Amino acid sequence: MVANALWGWLQQWKQSNWQHRGKPTWAAVLWQDIAAWVENLVVKVHHVGAHVPKSWATEEHQNNQQVDQAAKTEVAQVDLDWQHKALAAEKDGTPVFKFPRWRAKGKPIQEVVAAYKSVGAELNVLPFCTQFIPMDVIDCPKHGSIIYHPSILPRHRGASAINWTLIQGDRKAGFTIFWADDGLDTGPILLQRECDVGQNDTVDDLYNRFLFPEGIKAMVEAVRLIADGKAPRIPQPKEGATYEGIQKKENAEISWDQPAAALHNWIRGHDKVPGAWATIDGQVCSENQNNILLFYTLFLTFFNYKTKGVCIQVVTFYGSSLLDASVPAGQELAIKGASRPGLVTKNGLVVFGNDGKMVLVRNLQFEDGKMIPASKYFSADETTALELTEEEKKMAEDVRAIWKGILSNVAVIEDSTDFFKSGASSMHVVRMLEEIKQKYSGLQLQNEDVYMATKFADFIQMAVRKFRGEDKEEELVIDYVSKNVNNMTVNMPYQCFINGQFINADDGKTYDTINPADGSIIASVSSASLADVDKAVAAAKEAFENGEWGRMNARERGRLMYRYVKGSWCLFCFLKS
Repeated sequence: MVANALWGWLQQWKQSNWQHRGKPTWAAVLWQDIAAWVENLVVKVHHVGAHVPKSWATEEHQNNQQVDQAAKTEVAQVDLDWQHKALAAEKDGTPVFKFPRWRAKGKPIQEVVAAYKSVGAELNVLPFCTQFIPMDVIDCPKHGSIIYHPSILPRHRGASAINWTLIQGDRKAGFTIFWADDGLDTGPILLQRECDVGQNDTVDDLYNRFLFPEGIKAMVEAVRLIADGKAPRIPQPKEGATYEGIQKKENAEISWDQPAAALHNWIRGHDKVPGAWATIDGQVCSENQNNILLFYTLFLTFFNYKTKGVCIQVVTFYGSSLLDASVPAGQELAIKGASRPGLVTKNGLVVFGNDGKMVLVRNLQFEDGKMIPASKYFSADETTALELTEEEKKMAEDVRAIWKGILSNVAVIEDSTDFFKSGASSMHVVRMLEEIKQKYSGLQLQNEDVYMATKFADFIQMAVRKFRGEDKEEELVIDYVSKNVNNMTVNMPYQCFINGQFINADDGKTYDTINPADGSIIASVSSASLADVDKAVAAAKEAFENGEWGRMNARERGRLMYRYVKGSWCLFCFLKS
């Protein structure tokens, strides 16, 4: 709505030669630049076949004309999966249609309905529906129409069911295949499937792990039941029915006056789409961020909002988890609306609920699309570009070819090409990484790496750093005590090892360690205080829940502990001898 209004103003100002009542429009030069930028956007419209009853159209969208107008102006992701499926269907001799719309001025478009009826379908299968389809199309086939909906109906009716499953902290998620009627997700149930929801599951996690793969199997099962005449029609119960609105970027702002658990659910309930966001201020902006800030500040000023003359940055949060530990050390980060500043720590951004409990956020995305580890917020622009070797240049071109194979709608993969803005989805991330792995087995990439470097040039820089091993953790700084034993020099650390670092005891105290062989003093070792123990326990808990240790299976943890104990015992025996 805001985008449409702004576009309308720009058009009016342009027609009036950027004047209002004979005077130049406020900030006319800037608005002209913005108008030129908007006009040059490559607009791609994403249409998905859908069934929503006419009775809901008035409440949700005012009328079909508004929906049509929004479709014309929306810059949307190209549905690559639809393209691939359509090509496969055409090769198989199946007629393929993709109608921009089914209605015009609230009435079915007869040419579209006639084209549909020419196929003679016996059953309509409608997955993920968001557009109005006339009821005479819904009721046309012999067996009617079935719809896939990603919730356990009647709970979470509406277009953002997966989001609300997580936002409301449901312990169970699932999907329903139901018979279409003239209501919104109200038809009789054919079948349902459910799964457990993990504490840190995101929208992408649920979709990729269960809702998508199991949904395909269930759709096949549903069609077979219909073909065999065994498909049930179970009326939805009135008890437990809920409807929630569509979650979009504009209504995904984080409200900080909530407990930590609610903040965590809100963030993961928008991860990765549409993305929960907050306004961060008081920071130093890069040149690109300042360009965005200039427009954002003028926009706020135009609507009589007051700005403080500092950098205001809208940042999207990804990868949250509850943090049950003592407050870690970190650099404060002011967040608009939060009762206390966040903390940028070595593990990410720590934010606080109104109950004093904490949420750890691992990744942040700026308005220009760049995503960074939250721990790198204050040093995001410090990395210098790598000069590639000939071998690395060849690898870059191989990766470029892989991108081209996935982004078939993009004529040329430029350094500035954005993987997701060009139409890719989370499923294409998996495909890309598998194809890269087949060519370069030594390059170990994770899904999250793609989200951190969505533009081709940034992705290559990241991949090359990993290929060179530059992404590995810095070498530990260790002070040793050296002893000559059995004609060998043995180096032994004497400080406390806490949270990945060797440090002196909090109170500076030490104690002497004795060589049991002759009673001599080996070294003065840091004597851990109660505060040191608390720090170590908190760090161990954090590492177990969110670090590499927690990602190991029990067998690997046991093997590592055995090796550590065995090594310590061998060192003791060596000194004793």
